[in-house]
Amino acid sequence: MGLGFRQRDYKAEKQAHLLLRTHADIHPLSAPSPSPLQVDEPNGGKDDFFHPLMSTDGTTEVSVNDMQHEDINSAGAPPGYIATQLIARKEWSSFKKILMLRFPVSKTTPISMVASVLVKGNKGELDDHKKINEEDVKVISQQECLSKLQKLKDEINQAWCADDRVTSLRLSIKVARLLMDTSIIQFYPTLFVLATDIMDMLGDLVWSRIKQKAESTEEGGFICSLPDDFNADDICFDAKENCNNWFSKIGSVHELLPRIYLELAMLPCWRFLHNRLGDTLERLVLMTRGIADPLASAYCRLYLVQCARRLPIHERGFLITCINDLKVLLMRLTPARGTVDGIHSGNSKLLLTLIEPTIEYIMRGLFKDLTQTEIRDMLVALGMWRDSSILCANHSCISIFIHNILKELPIGFTCFNAVEILHLIESSDGSSLDQCLNFKLLGHRLCERVPEVSRVHLVVDKLIQVLSRYENLDVYLMISDAYLDIILENQLDTFLNVTLDGIFKRMQKEKIGENELVILQSIFMKLLTHFSNIENILALNHFVDILDMMHGSSGNSISMHILSMATRNSDIQDPTVIEILFKVAQAIYDGLDFSNVRKDDNQYPARVISRFVYMVDYGTKVESHLRFLAQCRGAFASISELQFFTEGDHEGVACIPKRVLSFLDSQPWILPQMKIKVLSAIVFLSAALSQNQLLYHSVNTQVMGNCQLSLGAQSYHQELLSLSGVVLEHIVNTVMQESSMAVRGKMALEACNCLASSFTVSDETLEACSKLVEIAKSCLSTKDKFLLSTLKFLETHQFLV
Repeated sequence: MGLGFRQRDYKAEKQAHLLLRTHADIHPLSAPSPSPLQVDEPNGGKDDFFHPLMSTDGTTEVSVNDMQHEDINSAGAPPGYIATQLIARKEWSSFKKILMLRFPVSKTTPISMVASVLVKGNKGELDDHKKINEEDVKVISQQECLSKLQKLKDEINQAWCADDRVTSLRLSIKVARLLMDTSIIQFYPTLFVLATDIMDMLGDLVWSRIKQKAESTEEGGFICSLPDDFNADDICFDAKENCNNWFSKIGSVHELLPRIYLELAMLPCWRFLHNRLGDTLERLVLMTRGIADPLASAYCRLYLVQCARRLPIHERGFLITCINDLKVLLMRLTPARGTVDGIHSGNSKLLLTLIEPTIEYIMRGLFKDLTQTEIRDMLVALGMWRDSSILCANHSCISIFIHNILKELPIGFTCFNAVEILHLIESSDGSSLDQCLNFKLLGHRLCERVPEVSRVHLVVDKLIQVLSRYENLDVYLMISDAYLDIILENQLDTFLNVTLDGIFKRMQKEKIGENELVILQSIFMKLLTHFSNIENILALNHFVDILDMMHGSSGNSISMHILSMATRNSDIQDPTVIEILFKVAQAIYDGLDFSNVRKDDNQYPARVISRFVYMVDYGTKVESHLRFLAQCRGAFASISELQFFTEGDHEGVACIPKRVLSFLDSQPWILPQMKIKVLSAIVFLSAALSQNQLLYHSVNTQVMGNCQLSLGAQSYHQELLSLSGVVLEHIVNTVMQESSMAVRGKMALEACNCLASSFTVSDETLEACSKLVEIAKSCLSTKDKFLLSTLKFLETHQFLV
């Protein structure tokens, strides 16, 4: 029996040596669930973003500050109502912060009315709005504006605590009047957030004041707490009179917009007077129609919707009215319908951008928790659906509304009605928002659940019709990318070829920019992920042509993925595929800078190229293979691995260990103990290289195995065995050269362990192990632990005769 290496199954060995694992109910790194008695207020009472993952036990954690609003009374209140109100406040707080981040203001913002109110300190002068000189433009910084509004908020609160209700209301009216100024439209969202925060504070103070009177006698004695579901019949005359007094004061404000804001801030207080809250909401919605400024009108409706969420009713009719009124209002802002009158003339696009968050928030409340039938009824009420099956095919639908509706529609409804929604987008007025963005959004939403998309062929057929109308490459790519998963998963090859053909034609006409390259990279990545065979990918219509036109980092990234995919499995034998992949490898190589870039940055691309060269197999056509290797040598001159492979392949895989052996023999100063370590390392290395699956390949499939590296050559293993036979003789001779008996015995045992771990049982290994065991027994005690453990190991592997 000749010398042979022991075969290793690294994965099985790993499993055999793993410690026993038991199932744990709780992850050791997870945060502990909060105690029911814990009160957590990490932010000092400040509102923070609401996120569903902030709770560790599946429920929303609430700080004490969230319970400061007395309109949420925990005593006797239904748990569902309390949770709904708390979530609503969190969502509103999060929305306001996102709004300010979305529309930041410059460091110095010139404001007329705002500056006049904030900068002037004479309170008597502020009593009469007519005294404000609107032409007196002040320049104040954003930070100064924030600090002054905060100071004004503190003054209102201090006046209230000092029982000066008149001053609190008068200052609140001044704050509400700030919202009339839309001269600096970029600043308006920030102003809205700051002003409504003060309005909310005033509303809470008034509510608490009236509620206290309703729960007390005329002498001030406490009667009982009002239940959460109280009605107007439960309220005493004194509390109702006080409530009427507040609404009368608000009604005396001359300007419409401040009057609406103040009443909205106190909207829950209407519960003390009557139970017809729906009528109150409809009246306020109709009042907002009197606001001529589109920006102020949209944000006033936004505040109305938010304040309505504090009422214990589930009315949606006022939301429909708000949307339809906004739709009529925004008709004037679209460029196709002429310029905007007044101070916003020429700013229609910016206005639409500023107004869009209000539409988004209202739509979110409109479509929340609706059934399929209710959604259709809602779309009919919005003028987008004539009945349950016929689409409203006219241009009354504004694209910016459709965009926000698509965000809120349940994915199941969207998939089932994809064809109808495509028609709706196509027939909409695209002046407010480009229709291509709605087509893109619909595609991304449908791809969330591709199997649920109904009438796929009709959807894709309509998509091809839509794509044919766009000559712009960027738009064509954007829409194609959005629907590509649907085409691939349903194996619609004809539509895929049509899409790729359209991409190629438009690439020939236009210059390819960075944005187009990014989208092309996304499309190619989806194709590479979907197809498992490189031949099928390269055979796609115009795939190679499009790839040739790509450049930059996107082109290099796709080329790397193509080459990695091609070298993932079997050898590459098709001459056409080899030619294409060689060009791909050249494109990768040309994108590398071997002079200015660190060597580490080039390692992965160089390794992928080398792997490609190794895996090319011309079979019996040896001359063709040699020409290919010579071509690679010239094309990839800076990759040292390929130079060694093409020039030094005759030296074999053992050339370096052989040089090490020669070096050991030529240096007499090297001690035998060091030589044994080097010789053992050569044996271990040879045994590892002989495995079909390399050690690192067992945990990382990107590392090539010997089935790829050795190209199936038998001489590869023979050379390793030949080298190991020479090393085997060197080991026994080197052990005998050690003068110290104890060291010689341990060296012999180390060598035995090396041989038994690396080789199968054969005449050569048995003879070598027998000699080494005899050496060890003669040098060490019979009770030596190292000797005993080694003998047991050798016996287990049948190396003892």
